[in-house]
Amino acid sequence: MTDAPLADAPVPETRERGWRAFWNRGGWWKALIVVVVYLGVYQLLPIVLLPLTRPLMEENLFATPASVFAGLALPVVLGSIVLLVFAWSLGWLKPLFGRQPVRGRWWMWFAPVLVLIPIVLRLFGTDYGAYSVGVIVMTFVAGLFIGFSEELVTRGLVVTLMRKAGHAEWAVAAVSALFFALMHSVNILTGQGVAAVGFTLLYTFAFGILMYLTMRVTGSLIWAMVLHGLTDPTTFLATGGVDKTGGAASESPLLALTGPATILLIVGGFLLLIFIRGRATPIAATVADAEAPAPRG
Repeated sequence: MTDAPLADAPVPETRERGWRAFWNRGGWWKALIVVVVYLGVYQLLPIVLLPLTRPLMEENLFATPASVFAGLALPVVLGSIVLLVFAWSLGWLKPLFGRQPVRGRWWMWFAPVLVLIPIVLRLFGTDYGAYSVGVIVMTFVAGLFIGFSEELVTRGLVVTLMRKAGHAEWAVAAVSALFFALMHSVNILTGQGVAAVGFTLLYTFAFGILMYLTMRVTGSLIWAMVLHGLTDPTTFLATGGVDKTGGAASESPLLALTGPATILLIVGGFLLLIFIRGRATPIAATVADAEAPAPRG
């Protein structure tokens, strides 16, 4: 006589399958896919929208608010929507914008300070008389969307995918910063010199480390988005263009200090990376698990 199965025997756990399961297992190469696809969409959107945006754009991008919107703001606004839809499809919106799973340390406060110094120098050193009020406002709006989208990609999605794969936090920080830097390597396609692109890669890698640490020490991705969102527009207005350097530095003592402040930022980013330790419990480990009904018993 064989034993009958118990009525209350536990049901074997079934593995999550499908779209969410693929991304919930994480991995650096999946993070790279996200970055490459986003970069492709971001580069393609201006070409697709060109028939609509060409009448609005001036030779000097910062000549009118409409030109800033068409040439700078619109692509990142649409890119942000694409990223939000992707995160929503995975059920990651709440954990992405929620509390960080790894506690920050006191020394990590150096990161937002290093980023704030050049922001403040440009904020108070820029000659705003060269722009209309509408251009200034639209530039800051565009900058906030740049900070939102680029941080959502790198410190949001990339960090999440790295943590889900079980990587140590130093690797999470380094890979997210590396992918952020690689996103800016496409500047060479716009005619920038090799030396300028090389410096940009160093800067963006260090900046990415500081953004990771800002996220850690504040406990939220939002503060990294805010600091990033202030960095770009203050740089655009101080230099008079996108991906330009110098500008009115010779006419403003404050802007003249942004060069040394930027070098300090780069050195600080590389040094602080050395001290990153720890390993996170995977964020939003599996939304399906969290939403599954409690086991019977």
